[in-house]
Amino acid sequence: MAEIKVPELAESITEGSIAQWVKKVGDRVEKGEFIVELETDKVNAEIISEEAGVLTQILAEEGDTVLVGQVIAVVEAGEGAAAAPAATPAEATPAPAAPQAAPAPVAAAPVVEETSGERVIASPAARKLAREKGIDLAAVSPVDPQGRVRVQDVAAHGTAPAPVAAAPAAPKAASPAVDESRVTVEKMSRRRQTIAKRLLEVKQSTAMLTTFNEVDMTNVMALRSRKKDQFFESTGSKLGFMSFFTKAVVAALKKYPYVNAQIVGDEIHLNNFYDIGVAVSTEEGLVVPVVRDADRKNFAEIEDSIADLAKKARDKKLGLADLQGGSFTITNGGVFGSLMSTPIMNGTQAAILGMHTIKKRPVEVNGEVEIRPMMYLALSYDHRIIDGKDSVGFLKTVKELLENPEDLLLNS
Repeated sequence: MAEIKVPELAESITEGSIAQWVKKVGDRVEKGEFIVELETDKVNAEIISEEAGVLTQILAEEGDTVLVGQVIAVVEAGEGAAAAPAATPAEATPAPAAPQAAPAPVAAAPVVEETSGERVIASPAARKLAREKGIDLAAVSPVDPQGRVRVQDVAAHGTAPAPVAAAPAAPKAASPAVDESRVTVEKMSRRRQTIAKRLLEVKQSTAMLTTFNEVDMTNVMALRSRKKDQFFESTGSKLGFMSFFTKAVVAALKKYPYVNAQIVGDEIHLNNFYDIGVAVSTEEGLVVPVVRDADRKNFAEIEDSIADLAKKARDKKLGLADLQGGSFTITNGGVFGSLMSTPIMNGTQAAILGMHTIKKRPVEVNGEVEIRPMMYLALSYDHRIIDGKDSVGFLKTVKELLENPEDLLLNS
């Protein structure tokens, strides 16, 4: 018999939701075969069976929240046709034909790790041991002066009382009655809940300010029109606007390094790398995969990286590594027709650039009024570490480079 458990995915992920069972009780399962999709705060993960056999028990239904280490299914030796379906969680007793009564599914002891409301910093081994012992990580006193809980801290703490007996959950307030003929009620997905939580955290924990500029897209559009066919023939990649913006952003970040920084405690960390997050809209919400070392990539490599990440996002194939560690983000609301907006910064980054739709409008050019394709740019930034001079200078540099795109090509 093999138990299917929720795997350790990353240190920051402790639970997820069952998104979809691709196998049902009684189905034949091969070793390494994908049987269930798990939705976490960041990505969807495919969980496989480590053994071949028959899926005899499903211990968590679609939509259920499950903890890392929790047993969610059982696979036993045998063939699908001969296997008798085992009891599902909804049934009170095991099937009569079973040789022995199956105990209620027991996984790693559920443990509330953040009773104080703050995220506990702990190693994966410490989290695993805490779950096994039923210990509240928030109650552990770490030796590490920076507050990181390690496995030896958990071992020294001892076993906590069973969480159910110690702290029964407070009854939930009853939801107000809804007239279903007038209102459609839709449960927020785990991903959407996480997006909402993090956006609120950024708004509350930073001194966010937004400054604007506009860029004349005439020369970029003309250059792209002239070169796109040749570019495709020589590289096999389509030439879009994002590579121009990414190149301009990297050049501006090098000139204004505090825009590429972040606050860590009472320190400012100036990043000497240029991992650019590119916001991608999916059915489940916005995700921000990262183009690594954008300063070392040419136009074709940037276009290929963005196209690949966007496809993985739409296909729900993004890994945690695709989403972590960005130093700056670009978001393009213009693809939806947005004329102007104030984007919210991503995670611990200090700034985000918002692109918008291109609109032809009258502007002054060398003392004459001309109709030009114009785009508003918005830079939202953390005013605690970025002054107005740097934010305005950054945007001005991006504007100047985009209005003279040959400079970008020469420097790529």
